[in-house]
Amino acid sequence: MKKYLRAALASLLFVACLLPVYYLRMRFGKVDVVFYNTIGSAVIATGMAGSILYLLRYFRIFSGLEKLQLMVIWLLAGYAFAISVPTVIDRSLSFYLLEKLQQRGGGILQNRFQDVFVHEYLVEHRLVDVRLTEQLESGTIRIEGGCVLLTPRGARLATFSRWFRTNLLPRRRLLLGEYSDDLTDPFRRSSPAVDYTCN
Repeated sequence: MKKYLRAALASLLFVACLLPVYYLRMRFGKVDVVFYNTIGSAVIATGMAGSILYLLRYFRIFSGLEKLQLMVIWLLAGYAFAISVPTVIDRSLSFYLLEKLQQRGGGILQNRFQDVFVHEYLVEHRLVDVRLTEQLESGTIRIEGGCVLLTPRGARLATFSRWFRTNLLPRRRLLLGEYSDDLTDPFRRSSPAVDYTCN
């Protein structure tokens, strides 16, 4: 029981390191990608809390393996935090929808949401700039002569995501009162003739 309590205390120490490190890096640091920056904050916080874990006599109750396991758990918790809080809020169209409804007094005509997303969301969130930056930093695209090009890594990820979307996303998904498989192949209605491809 004593070990569990001390493990919980050590984990609280990790959280007490993570939150200020995250805040300082987000508030005052240069951030290329929110997700990667948050993961970096989790690594720093794990190092800080892990150092205290190894230095304080209070935590000598743990073996070296148990300390290492705690640090792995903290890294996983940091990953869960990174993906579940800042990344979701930064990227989520659902949160944007709620914020936009609030900004516009609590209600927007349903038949005007496409206008809101095209004319406001893309501009207000600099969506194209953000996504291109993230893909550049991830090494999945490169930009040459005004053309955005897939890298081999990007092509592999696109192949995997298309396969996953086609085979493992729901075929009967509720979309405004109707079950549909539209999102398993969103390109089925794409225009075949476009003038924006690179030669």
